[in-house]
Amino acid sequence: MPDIPFGFALPGGQPPDPNDPQQMQQFMAQLQQLLAAPGSGPVNWDLARQVAASQLSSAGDPAVTPYERNAVEEALRLADLWLDPTSAHPSGIRTSVAWNRNEWIFKTLDVWRKLCDPVAGRMVAAMGDLVPPEARSQLGPMQSMLTTLGGALFGGQLGQALGSLAAEVLSAGDIGLPLGPAGTAALVPANIRAYGEGLELPEDEVRLYVALREAAHQRLFQHVSWLRGHVLTSVEVYAAGITVNREAIEEAMGRLDPTNPESMQTLAMEGIFTPEDTPAQKASLTRLETALALVEGWVCHVVDSAAAERLPNVNRLGEAFRRRRAAGGPAEQTFAALVGLELRPRRLREAAALWAALTEHRGIAGRDALWGHPDLLPAEEDFADPETFARSQLDLGDLGDFDFGGPAPDPGKPDSEPGTPDSKPE
Repeated sequence: MPDIPFGFALPGGQPPDPNDPQQMQQFMAQLQQLLAAPGSGPVNWDLARQVAASQLSSAGDPAVTPYERNAVEEALRLADLWLDPTSAHPSGIRTSVAWNRNEWIFKTLDVWRKLCDPVAGRMVAAMGDLVPPEARSQLGPMQSMLTTLGGALFGGQLGQALGSLAAEVLSAGDIGLPLGPAGTAALVPANIRAYGEGLELPEDEVRLYVALREAAHQRLFQHVSWLRGHVLTSVEVYAAGITVNREAIEEAMGRLDPTNPESMQTLAMEGIFTPEDTPAQKASLTRLETALALVEGWVCHVVDSAAAERLPNVNRLGEAFRRRRAAGGPAEQTFAALVGLELRPRRLREAAALWAALTEHRGIAGRDALWGHPDLLPAEEDFADPETFARSQLDLGDLGDFDFGGPAPDPGKPDSEPGTPDSKPE
C-alpha cells in the first residue's frame, strides 16, 4: 500500500487523494486534531497503534479460528513434552494462546515503548535544536507543537514498521526478545501458515517447530531470573549510544509541507539514527550480540535435539530458521533502519555449536547450569573454539555455595561493578 502521510489513513486504509476536497478536509481535520493532542512522551503511541491497525486492515488480519486456537494449544503442550528430556529448565508456560496480528502488536507494545522512547526522544530534541536559539523565545506555543509533530512523525513511522513486523512474526518470542507477557506462549497462526507455504512444508509440522522454539524461549526467560532484565537492558544500553544525524532530519523536514499530503507520503525517517563509533558503543554492541546469540543458539540446539527423531523435515526447518534469524526478514530490516537497532544474532551458528559442545562434555544439567549467573556464560571470544571452552569449565559441583540466583551485572557498567537489573520475571 502507499505510504500513509503522518501515518494517517482514511477509512479503508488509503491516503487522501489531493484532488478530492472531502478527503482533504477529513485529512486536515485529523492533522489538526493530532497537533492539538497533548503528548505523553517522545512517541505518539496512540498514533502508532492506529497506523499499525490501519496497515493490517488493508493487508488483511485473519481472525483466529477455534480450530487454530486448539491446534496452537496442542502444539505447545506437545512441544513442552518433547523439550523435557533436552532441557534442565522446566516448562515456563503458564498460558498458551493464539494471536492475530493486531493482538501481537497490542500485547508487545509496552516493551517496544521501553526500547524506542529513548531513541525517539533524541530525535524530537534534535528537531527542536534545528530552530536557531535566538528564535526559540519567539516561538512560544509553537515550540511544543514541534515536539508534538516529532512524536507524530516517529509514531507514524513506528506504526508502519510494527504493522509490517506483525505480518511476519510467528510467535511472541520470534525475534529473540521477551516481548510478550511473562509466562504467555503465543503463536500467530496466519503467519505460520504463510511461512509454511513458502517452505512448501506441512502446516502442522511448521506449527509444531515454531511451538518448540516458543516453548524453549519461555523456559529460559521464566527460569533464568536475571535474563529478561539482562537482555532488555543490553538493548537499552546500546540504544543509548545511538546518535541523531541532524543533516538527515534537516533533509526530511525540508521536504515536509503540511498542506501537501503528497510531500508527507514520501517522508521517511530511515538513516536518522546511527550508532556512535566509540569503544564504549562497540563494547555495548558486542554485549548485545553475544546475549542474543547465546539465547538463540541455546534455543536452536535444544529444539533440534528434541525434534531430531520426531519431525521428518527437522533439518530443513532448522536450517530455514537459522537463516531467517541470522538475516532478519524485510520488516525487521525496516525496523532496524528506522531506529538503528539490529536484533539479529550474528553469531548464531557458533553459539549453537558451543551449546552442543557443552552438552557433549557436561551433559544437559551441566550445560544449563551455566545460565545460573551471567559470569558463567561463554564470552564473545569463546565462540571461536567451542570445544576448548566446553572442556575448560570447572565442575559446577565444586562451586559450593555460589549464588546462582543473584543479580546480574548491569550491561551499562564495567564488569567489575555489579548491576541490578530485574531479578525476577514480570
